[in-house]
Amino acid sequence: MRKKTNKTSKKNKALALQTPKGMHDILPQDQVFWNRIKRQVKEIAEYYSFLRIDTPILERAELFERSLGETTDVVEKQMFVFKSKGKDRLVLRPEGTASIARAYIQHGLSHIAQPLKLYYEGPMFRYEQPQAGRFRQFHQAGFEMISHDDDPIYDAQVILACYRAIEGLKIKKLTIQINTIGCKNCRPAYRQKLQNYYKSRERHLCRDCRRRLTTNPLRLLDCQNKDCQDLKKDAPIMLDNLCGFCNSHFKAVLEYIEELKLPYNLNNHLVRGLDYYNRTVFEIFAEGFYSALAGGGRYDYLIELLGGRHSSAVGGAIGLERLIEVIKASNIIFPMKTKNKVFLIHIGNLAKKKSLTLIEELRNNNIDILESLGKDSLKAQLRSADKFKCPLALIFGQKEAFEESIIIRDLHYGTQETVPLKKMADVIKRKLK
Repeated sequence: MRKKTNKTSKKNKALALQTPKGMHDILPQDQVFWNRIKRQVKEIAEYYSFLRIDTPILERAELFERSLGETTDVVEKQMFVFKSKGKDRLVLRPEGTASIARAYIQHGLSHIAQPLKLYYEGPMFRYEQPQAGRFRQFHQAGFEMISHDDDPIYDAQVILACYRAIEGLKIKKLTIQINTIGCKNCRPAYRQKLQNYYKSRERHLCRDCRRRLTTNPLRLLDCQNKDCQDLKKDAPIMLDNLCGFCNSHFKAVLEYIEELKLPYNLNNHLVRGLDYYNRTVFEIFAEGFYSALAGGGRYDYLIELLGGRHSSAVGGAIGLERLIEVIKASNIIFPMKTKNKVFLIHIGNLAKKKSLTLIEELRNNNIDILESLGKDSLKAQLRSADKFKCPLALIFGQKEAFEESIIIRDLHYGTQETVPLKKMADVIKRKLK
């Protein structure tokens, strides 16, 4: 009876050693997607002259509490906050823009030629209910432009970079949803109109929206609750309440988007979920998929809010897990780029001992090698070479080790020749051509 209990206990321990809820392993068979996406982001960034920046996964909690807004879902419900041994309140970063703004201030990046164009890629963390395409650890790639002026062409450039990065992954029928949420001059009057509209309908709002009605009424337009969705259809829109500067800015952004012939729709209810946004906000969708693949907007007040000099800025972020979900659902295939690799076969202990040095010599000559050094059988090694469809096999035995030579066999034609080790690299390269 005790033995059965021990077996059950071991089984339970094994089951317990799994990834935490909402976290996920990226397995070898999925690496082709991740590598392709990261390469695509890097190529787009370099073409449009965005410079790479990497910020820490851990940041001070105050950074996001001040920048994202205390009434946002991210700050209220989704941040992984903890105290360090030194009693600092730290957080696993929930998004990238606030960290970029902090780095911009901390390292005096305002002295670099403007606009400063930065991009990043890495993991973010939010404590939310896991579902398709949404995890507690997820990955984003983002493009940010920070400048001394608020030229609307920068908005278009960031939207373009996000769009081209997704488009280059063979995802079809993309659409940009775009809106403006005004500035600190025209937004207060619009907020009041929203509050007036919703106050008479307050009893139909969800609990979160009833609370936000007084603190941040724009967030009501972002709520996914069905009743709140129905109510916002007749809500006042920002486009009718813009000041002259915001109206001109948004008109210019749309003109640039049209000049680029990018598909877009005006979405008067798009506000995004973070408080630092102003003026332009956008999201990019693929036809047939509910979740946005990318989103962002302008954040002209964030750097000053965090203690820096006033700097205009605009950014966008792409959700990598959501990209992979769409790629898989769309049956998009990225062909593996394979190099012609040579298979090294050893025979005998002396040859096995010298094989590691031999492999290093081939590496120095940029010749890719496969091997099965753990197998001593010639037949087993030949089967491995055939499995990997290698064009050439190098046969290195006791005799060859003493004579400092090697046999090069063409596995397609079955021909072979013995060559001195000092000529081995040149002969292999010639045969591979």
